[in-house]
Amino acid sequence: MSESRNTTPHTARPVLRAKGEPRFPGGPAADPAGSHHERRIRSFQPRRSRVTAGQGDALQRLWPVWGLDIDGHGVLDLDEMFGGLPVVLEIGFGMGEATAQMAADDPDTGILAVDVHTPGQGNLLGLAERNGLTNVRVANGDAIILLREMLPPRSLDGMRVYFPDPWPKKRHHKRRLIQPEFLTLAAQRLRPGAVLHCATDWEPYAEQMLDVLTAHPDFENSVPDGGYAPRPAFRPLTRFEGQGLDKGHNVHDLLFRRAQPEA
Repeated sequence: MSESRNTTPHTARPVLRAKGEPRFPGGPAADPAGSHHERRIRSFQPRRSRVTAGQGDALQRLWPVWGLDIDGHGVLDLDEMFGGLPVVLEIGFGMGEATAQMAADDPDTGILAVDVHTPGQGNLLGLAERNGLTNVRVANGDAIILLREMLPPRSLDGMRVYFPDPWPKKRHHKRRLIQPEFLTLAAQRLRPGAVLHCATDWEPYAEQMLDVLTAHPDFENSVPDGGYAPRPAFRPLTRFEGQGLDKGHNVHDLLFRRAQPEA
């Protein structure tokens, strides 16, 4: 008589991690700022979504080389990090396709790309490796902490905020990133003449961006008569943007220069 066998399908138990333990050893930290946590209205909300095998592999192999956690401890040496290249900060890069394209098109500019979306972090690292991009670094965490505590004054040659969360409900408008307080902080880190480039397909948010940027004394509209700018050739048309255009959304670009400080 053959030995009886349990034919009930086996369901693997999920691997349990301690609080704060990273999903990928050697990769981005689950809570990089840790002790720097503060009670502040945040403009972002981390999304939990599946990380593919390729993205996970990139996170584990490449994070120690091209990744950094925004822990709020220590000021970054951008010259050392990017070999003396001028550096543009990109806040919120999604899956990283546009970032990788801009890095490939302009290898003489360093891109410090910040996001909290783990699949996107892994995807951008993989794109950088496959395309031989040495001018991209991926930062994990809160861009406000990065700007306020980890970047020196006048250290950035540009800043990009493409399609930030519009927080469409009126009670959530206070969560929008582009506010006067953020612009004051951004101005302190931008060199005079550096460009802050925003883009959104949410009309009410575009109007708010235009209003607060126009009113801020540290920024000047690159459009001589004011208003929105045409999409510059260096900003790729993303898949997300294409979907919005297909739905009839209007995409607005805003390019404002850091004004020369008064003597």
